[in-house]
Amino acid sequence: MELRLDGKVALITGGSRGIGLAIGRAFAEAGAQVMLSSRKQEALDAAAAGIDGDVATFAAHAGHPEEAAACVAATVARFGRLDVLVNNAATNPYQGPTLDIDVPRLAKTVEVNFQGPLLWTQEACRAGLAEGGGSVLNIASIGGLTVEPSLGIYNATKAALLHLTRTLAKELAPAVRVNAIAPGLVKTDMARALWEAHEEAVAAHVPARRLGEPEDIANAALFLSSDAASWITGSTLVVDGGMMLGS
Repeated sequence: MELRLDGKVALITGGSRGIGLAIGRAFAEAGAQVMLSSRKQEALDAAAAGIDGDVATFAAHAGHPEEAAACVAATVARFGRLDVLVNNAATNPYQGPTLDIDVPRLAKTVEVNFQGPLLWTQEACRAGLAEGGGSVLNIASIGGLTVEPSLGIYNATKAALLHLTRTLAKELAPAVRVNAIAPGLVKTDMARALWEAHEEAVAAHVPARRLGEPEDIANAALFLSSDAASWITGSTLVVDGGMMLGS
């Protein structure tokens, strides 16, 4: 079955690299018009240059309400509508014991990973996301489903995002579907410290015997954002090569 997004307009936060860029590329190839957003315009320009299709960019901080509103408005002004919102932007400024985190890094993690998706969803709905049967997709993490030493705060925000996904799915039904993807360890710049120096050793403990690629998550995102998933809402799709099964 070919998954298509013809006639759809998609807005992707954190879209200049990694998982967000892979989702943008997959959506454009499937026929969607795509708005990529991240903090740095030069990174967005480079990302858009590598995608074939109708792609625009808008620099915005994922945790700032006024910038979210401006980006959503720019998307509607550019493409005339908004059908799919992908809340992909995330940050992890702290790694270590949970009780040792300082307030600024705690606030930043919550601002981007939890507050951000809620704010962007609010703005998307105000801009008419529900009018054509819209879809919101939150990119979380398997960390939101388990406990990992040294990643307690990041994982707590991802757990909160999964709960927010279910809550919004209930509140926005039937006009808007809201789902989440919980990736395992994917080879991105953000996760580089977790895999780069010992990729083979880490992959040996994954049942699929490899780490994830951004395209693995993009394929799942395409499915959940397409009409093929029209009866799926409030769900979390784990895409982890079997990591949650244990070593």
